[in-house]
Amino acid sequence: MIKKLMLIALVITTANSCVSKKVYTDLEDKYANLKKESRALADENSTLEQAKNQLQNQLSKLQREYDETLAQRNQLQSDYDATLSNLNNLKNSYDALEKNSASAIAENVKKNRELLAQLEAKEQALSAENERLNKLKSELENRSQRVAELENLIASKDASMRQLKDAISKALTNFEGKGLTVEQRDGKVYISMENKLLFQSGSWAVGSQGREAVQQLGSVLAENPEIAILIEGHTDDVPYTGSGQLSGNWDLSTKRATAIVNILRENAAINPENLTAAGRGEYAPIATNTTAEGRAKNRRIEVILTPKLDEISKLLNEI
Repeated sequence: MIKKLMLIALVITTANSCVSKKVYTDLEDKYANLKKESRALADENSTLEQAKNQLQNQLSKLQREYDETLAQRNQLQSDYDATLSNLNNLKNSYDALEKNSASAIAENVKKNRELLAQLEAKEQALSAENERLNKLKSELENRSQRVAELENLIASKDASMRQLKDAISKALTNFEGKGLTVEQRDGKVYISMENKLLFQSGSWAVGSQGREAVQQLGSVLAENPEIAILIEGHTDDVPYTGSGQLSGNWDLSTKRATAIVNILRENAAINPENLTAAGRGEYAPIATNTTAEGRAKNRRIEVILTPKLDEISKLLNEI
C-alpha cells in the first residue's frame, strides 16, 4: 500500500505538467483518499493484532496467577488441617494430664491458646486467599469470554467473506475461462478481470461482455453494504504510444478503474461511499512482462473487497 501511495504521488507530480488542472486535482483527491484509507486500514489491522496479543498475554498471566493462588490455598488448607490435628492431640493430652499436674495443665493451656491463635490466623489467611482466588477466577472467566467473543467475531467476518466469494463466483460462472478469477486471502476477496474481457487495446470503454460481468458483480455487492470496494486498474510495462486524452499507462489504468466504478454506480443499491478507483499502471504485475501471456495477465482490473471493522473496534473499546 505504501508503494502504491508513493507511485500515485509520483504520477500526480508528473500529471501536474502533463494534464489539465481538473485531471490533476482528481488525481490528487484520489491520492489523498487512498492515503487516508491506507492509514485507516493499517491502524485498524495493527490495533486488532495488538489487542489480540495483549488479551492473550493477560489471559496467560491470569491463568498463572490462578494456578499459583490455588496452590497457596491448598498449602494453607494442609497447614490448617495439620494445626487442627495438633490441637486435638493437645486436648487429649490435656485431659490426661489434668488429673496429675496443675503445672502440666497450665502448660497445656498455654500451648492450647497459642495453637488456637495460630489456627485463627491460618483461617483468616485461608479466607483471604479464597477471596483472592475467587476474584482471579472471575476475572479470568471474563477475559476468556472477551477473547472468545473477539475470536468468534473474526471467524464470523472470515465466514462472511467466504460466503461473499462463493456468491461472486456463482454470479460470474458464465465468465470462467475468459480471464476472470475470484479468490480469498488475508481476510479479503479479490476479483481479477483481464482486459480482454473488458477493454479494447488502448481504450477505457467497457465492452458489452465486460459490462455484463461488472453488472452481475454489482448485483452481489449491492446485497453486501458493509463491504469496502477498491477497483484497481493495471497495465503491462509496454509504454503507451497513443495520443489524445491519455498521458501514459498510469492515466489509462486510472480511467479504466473509473469506468468500472461508473458501471457499479448505475446500481442504486451500491453506496458510492464504499467505492474507490485507483490506477496502478504497470507497477503491480502478477506475471512476467517478458512474454505475451504474462503481459496479458498483467493487463487487468482488480476489485478488492474488504470487510468493515467497526464491530471489532467497538468490542476492543469495551474491553
